[in-house]
Parts: sequence; structure tokens; C-alpha cells
Amino acid sequence: MTSTSETGATKKGELSVLASRMTLLSKSLRPMPEKWHGLKDVELRLRQRYLDLATSEETRERTRARARTLKALRDHLDERGFVELETPVLQSVPGGGLARPFVTHHEALDIPLYMRIAPELFLKRALVGGLERVFEIGRTFRNEGISTRYNPEFTMLEAYQAYTSYEDMMELVEGLVKASARAVNDDLTFTYRGEQVDLGAPWRRVTLMDLVSDAVGQEVSLDLPLQELQRIADERSVGYSPAWSAGKLVTELFQELVEASLIQPTIVKDFPREVSPLARTHRDDPRLTEHFDLVLGGVEIAPAYSELTDPDEQRRRFEMQREQKAAGADETHPYDEDFLVALEHGMPPAGGLGLGIDRLLMILTDAGSLREVILFPTLRPEDPPR
Repeated sequence: MTSTSETGATKKGELSVLASRMTLLSKSLRPMPEKWHGLKDVELRLRQRYLDLATSEETRERTRARARTLKALRDHLDERGFVELETPVLQSVPGGGLARPFVTHHEALDIPLYMRIAPELFLKRALVGGLERVFEIGRTFRNEGISTRYNPEFTMLEAYQAYTSYEDMMELVEGLVKASARAVNDDLTFTYRGEQVDLGAPWRRVTLMDLVSDAVGQEVSLDLPLQELQRIADERSVGYSPAWSAGKLVTELFQELVEASLIQPTIVKDFPREVSPLARTHRDDPRLTEHFDLVLGGVEIAPAYSELTDPDEQRRRFEMQREQKAAGADETHPYDEDFLVALEHGMPPAGGLGLGIDRLLMILTDAGSLREVILFPTLRPEDPPR
């Protein structure tokens, strides 16, 4: 409504608008939620986010925090000479991660296409082309479950820098996360789920094998027989597939027994080759890769690698993934011949990282789930709609 009015006060002294005339600008056929208490039904808040925004300052602030974070990330990368790119969302080969893609069909070309699970392989093609520092912030899609930590579409930052390694990426991701924290909280110290998190303290760097060894009370390495690793998993009720290799099983032990306990920022490094098909072989142990995950608030928010640039080794890794798929593995990397052709033209040594922006925001804003920081999260349609 518009009004012709003066300001004044009620008999109790409350500041008020004393309207003399009003004009209706648009229809409002449904009542707004109660003014003081807002929406209490969590599902209704998510389904009708416009009402949540209208009644909840907390929701509006989280929305503004996302915008400030995106700006801070772009500013941080721009200051370091990175170029922002846009790569295909529809891809003929859904590469760049171990995840199940969404599938669609292109009518004119009569071919299947996939919603991207990562922009990684196209950004690496840009490195082949001579762009030495590149990044992309965009929507990514994975046909997986929905939970407090998973949404089928989410926002990812991926960045790649030539002539660096995963050690340089450790420094870069620390800078990105700190820039985001300052943008959201104006501080490097904040509370997440009742625990104080301090991004200003030295970040712990530890190998995956050491963390699993500490968790199970004995030394764990890839030298252990697979049957021994399976026994360790059985004793701790960690599920696994008989088709899994030792490296895959050790990684599962980490994810089930350790990850949730890492509240302070922790660089977990040196993953098995089986779970890192796009990472460079470790310089000290050929069974491992130069791959780390940043874990914060008990959540993995940023994997990073020294990138694999050898086309012959990458071809062998793709073949290994194909064999694992044939043996029954449910998530493997598809064989991508076009990417191999790009590598055969020469890709410089590089480091790369992926940062899950929704998960980072969930932690920085102390949200209960990803749904609180994604403005319009994926929900099962109502039948019938309200």
C-alpha cells in the first residue's frame, strides 16, 4: 500500500504512521505469519521460503552472508591473479569426481547428456591452453541422497594453479576460508554446534593413515592384509563392500570413525590411489596420492590435489576405475578419452582444490543443516500441494 500520512504517537507513546489515505498496490489473499513468532513449522519454512524471509531476520542475514562470502572468495582469488571461467553444466562425460550424475537426453543430437558433478576436467583443459590460474563458482549436481549435509544441487568453488602442488593449495584454502569467515562473522573465532572454532590458530596437518591408526588403536597402513582391515571394520560396525580394495576400506574407516570428531580446521592428507583417480602419485609412496581434505566442524569441505598431469598414468587410472566398476563398485570415475587427448598436449604441473560453499556457510553461520543456507533447497513435491 501507499499512503498519505504523518507520523505521530499513540497514547502509550508508540511511534506510528497516521494515515489519511491508502492505495492498494497488489492483492494479498492469504494472511502473513504471526508477526512476532514467525514460522515455526520447519518444513513450511523451507517450502515457502518467501514467508520465512519475510518474518525471519536470521534467514535474511544468512542470505546476505552468502552474498558476502561469494564476494570475499572472488576478491581473494582476483588479488592472486586468478581468472574466473564458465564451463559446461551439461557434459557428455560426467567427470571430476566419484558420484552418480543426473542424466538427460539431447533431442537434436540424440545423445545422453549429464548434469556436471564437477567443473574440474574443463578447468584443467584451460591450464593446457595456457591459462595458469583459473577458478569457477557454480552449481554442481549429484544424484545422491538428501540430508543435513547433502543436497542434489550445491554451489562449488574450484580453483587450479599451474606450477604448484597440494602444499600450495593448503595455503590457498586457508586464505579462502579465513576470508569467508571474516565476511560472515567479522572474526576468525565463532561457535558451531556449541563448540568454539578458531581459524586463527595453526591448522593441524596429519595423514589419513595416522588418524585411522589413532582411532582403532593399532597401526593401519596399506601393508595390512585386506582381511585384517575387514576385521577392523567388522569390530567397529563399519559397513563395506567385498569388492572394495584396501585403500577404499581405509578411507571408509576414516570417514566413519574419525571425520566427525575433527572440529578445528584439519588438513587430512595422503589418500590412497583408489579413491583419488585424478591426483598425482605421492612423491614418497606410489600407493598414495598427494590429496588432502580440509575438515572443519566435523565436515569435509574442501578436497585438493597435486594434479595428475601424466596422460599415460591417467589412462591407467581410468582403466583401474573401469575394472572397479565391473567388479561391483558403485561410484567410479568414467573413462574420458577427450580429456586424455588434452593431457597428451601437455598440462603443466598444478595444484587444484574444490570448496563446498554451502557446507562452509553452514558452519560459519552455525546452521542446523545445508537447507538453512540454501535459499530454495530440494524437497519432495507435496501431493497435493498446499
